[in-house]
Amino acid sequence: MYDFDEVRDRRGTWSVQWDGIADRFGVSDLLPFTISDMDFASPPEVLDALRDRVGHGVFGYTDWRLGGDGGFREAIRHWYATRHGTAIDTDALVYAPSVLNQLSQLLRMWTEPGDSVVVHTPTYDGFRKAVTGLGRELRGVPVGDAEALERELARPGSRMLLLCSPHNPTGRVWTEAELTEFGRLARRHGVPVVSDEIHADLTAEGHRHVPWIRIAEAAGDRRWALLTSGTKAFNFPALSGSYGIVGDPGDRAAFVRRMETGEGLASPAVLSLTAHVAAYRRGAPWLDALRGYLAGTMAMVEERIAGGLPGVEWRPPQAGYLAWIDLRPLGIDEDRLQEELVGTEKVAIMPGGTYGTPGFVRLNVGCPRAKAERGVDALVRAAGRLRTDRA
Repeated sequence: MYDFDEVRDRRGTWSVQWDGIADRFGVSDLLPFTISDMDFASPPEVLDALRDRVGHGVFGYTDWRLGGDGGFREAIRHWYATRHGTAIDTDALVYAPSVLNQLSQLLRMWTEPGDSVVVHTPTYDGFRKAVTGLGRELRGVPVGDAEALERELARPGSRMLLLCSPHNPTGRVWTEAELTEFGRLARRHGVPVVSDEIHADLTAEGHRHVPWIRIAEAAGDRRWALLTSGTKAFNFPALSGSYGIVGDPGDRAAFVRRMETGEGLASPAVLSLTAHVAAYRRGAPWLDALRGYLAGTMAMVEERIAGGLPGVEWRPPQAGYLAWIDLRPLGIDEDRLQEELVGTEKVAIMPGGTYGTPGFVRLNVGCPRAKAERGVDALVRAAGRLRTDRA
């Protein structure tokens, strides 16, 4: 029903992944597996809705709270009820152009310059830029290290626990028990929790995403926020748009006031609202087909790494389309690997150092399988040569 093998040329579309490759890697003639968007067209249900809205021809000021049963807020409520088994109070929702924009507002509201924000490492580089760009300190704890997490939360300067759920770049889906423990530790040390859940709808078969609202409400917490968007799962980030759930009514009102006055963002992008409503009302079959396709691609990556790089033990992630691969057993220098990938293989793959963990790579396989095969084969060849040289 959906053709994910179809190749669409994204060059010349102002694409960061394709047209902006030289900004990060220094050359432009590379096959990219970098920034986390996909090479697939958005669902036909979304495209049809966008065509209808564009056909109307009038694009005046909009309000994301309008529309009643056919509007943006009700589409979110429907999605959480049917997809995540979670009841959402639509009055608790807020809107912003992006998840990182929401994060920046909450950092200004709940922290001061010099305060510390605790995150798991490796860390999505957007978190680092948002936190340090506002003069806050990023404090990392390794994924799975509960003792280190409590030590950091207990520090006097710690003012926020920033989760990525599911986790980027590892693809880890936190269990309900893990999330409950995060909430307990944050509550014990008086630290609010902000949970970025933009990858939530891309969980792999056999794994279940638990929205933070369920953890917070079960514990009676008030100072927390869940940040997300349909742009990641349905691949329309260029349309912008995100939404959040802010636990405390006073914080929620302050957030909306900041967006509409201090930021001057009272009117959202109408095509973003249109795309979200269509995705959440009619996009589930496409999303399920996509998840199945990505599972097949990840299985291919696993097979080729196992066959081509003995000693590298890699398993598909629990969520998402980013393959986070530990090459440290090969003893390869990260800079030399990048030289081989860029100079010889002509591919762009993100180095682990970007996320604070050298020795890994993050390979984006949200693309037709033929392209993904070229990427993983190039990685295997480059790493294999360097391993051979070292031996």
